[in-house]
Amino acid sequence: MKRGTALVLIWLVIGIIAAGQRNYFDSGPINCAGFGSVALTVLVGPLNYMGVNPKVADCNVPQPSS
Repeated sequence: MKRGTALVLIWLVIGIIAAGQRNYFDSGPINCAGFGSVALTVLVGPLNYMGVNPKVADCNVPQPSS
């Protein structure tokens, strides 16, 4: 197995562990937003263990029409 493949597999395993620690796999029915949260945590979750704390700043969400 190549080193790159091994690193990617280790990265994804750490991400799955991070998602499990946040109880994302214990929730009820999953929807698109829930799947996105799990997928994003699996992909970038290991960054938190390395000390990187990504934040979304100045997020302006449009308000629903009344």
